[in-house]
Amino acid sequence: MSDQSPTEHDPPQTPPRPGTTTVTLHHLLPRQIFMRIPGLLTLAISGGIFLLLTGVTVAVILVGLIVFSPIILITSPIWVPAAAILFAPIFGLLSFCCLGLAVLAGLAWLYRYLKGSHPPGSYHAELSRRRIYDTARHVKEYASSYGGYLRNKLKDVAPGA
Repeated sequence: MSDQSPTEHDPPQTPPRPGTTTVTLHHLLPRQIFMRIPGLLTLAISGGIFLLLTGVTVAVILVGLIVFSPIILITSPIWVPAAAILFAPIFGLLSFCCLGLAVLAGLAWLYRYLKGSHPPGSYHAELSRRRIYDTARHVKEYASSYGGYLRNKLKDVAPGA
C-alpha cells in the first residue's frame, strides 16, 4: 500500500508525529462522504421542522372546525347570502383590474413595437405579418391566373364574347 501513488480524491496526508496514535474520523471516512454530511444534516433538520409545522397546522385546522362548526351551522343563513353578495363585486373588481393591467401591458408593447424598438415577441409578430402578406400575394396571383384561365374558357365556349 505504501508504494501506491496518491490519487486526487485522497486528502493530503501529513506524516504522524512520533509517539501519537490518535485516529480521527476524517481519516476513516472518504472525503466525499465527509463533505456531504452537513448537507444531509441540514436536509434532515429542515425536513423534520417542515413536517412538524405541517402537522401542527392540520391539527389546528381540525380542532378549529370541531370547535366552530356549531357556530358556523347556526349562523349559516347569514353567511351564505352575505358571501354571495360580497363575491360578485369583489370578483368583478378583481377581473376589471386584471383585464385592465393586461390591456395596459398590451398597449405598452404595441407602442414600443410601433416606435421601432423590438419588445419581446416582436420577431413572431413580424414573422406572422410576413406570412399573411405572402399568403395574400399568393392568393392574388392564383386568382389572377385562374381568372385568365376562365376568360380563355369563356372565349372558347362563346367566341363572340
